[in-house]
Amino acid sequence: MFHPTVFDNIKVSLENQLYDYDNLDGILIITDRTDLLNLALMSREFTLSFKLSGGYKVTSEVVLLSSVKDLSDEILETPGSDPGCSLLLRFYMEIEDVALQCPAIERILSGIWGPDLKPEQSLSFRYGAEGDTYHNCIQLTFNRQITEAQMEDIPDLLKYLLQSAEELEGV
Repeated sequence: MFHPTVFDNIKVSLENQLYDYDNLDGILIITDRTDLLNLALMSREFTLSFKLSGGYKVTSEVVLLSSVKDLSDEILETPGSDPGCSLLLRFYMEIEDVALQCPAIERILSGIWGPDLKPEQSLSFRYGAEGDTYHNCIQLTFNRQITEAQMEDIPDLLKYLLQSAEELEGV
């Protein structure tokens, strides 16, 4: 009989709540979903991307990752292990004034998530394109494993995620 892993349980919880925000509440619009199994590394990755309803500047993404070690610790019930998975949050947006907007983005996200979760911003541009527009990928990486013990924290996590997307829309 199939026994869902920690990754599966957290994925389903995140997915259900975000789809409820889309289908029932109309708060956001799901724009993309991936559920990948990397057979070379025996790892899993789940991503769900969305835009806020009425939002046009920011695409938000929830990324859940599980390595072969995470999975083996759980299946083999490795003593001393606490099976879990990794969580990343990403925001994608176009910016024009790097010197002004990047510090503003960092202030907004640090104000919401606290000083322990430092946003990483990666800027890119298309060579030869007109204008001075940069594509900004902002990533928040949680420094600890997410386990089933944090399942009850998912509604608060999503509340902060939505607040982050809303405030980034104004940058």
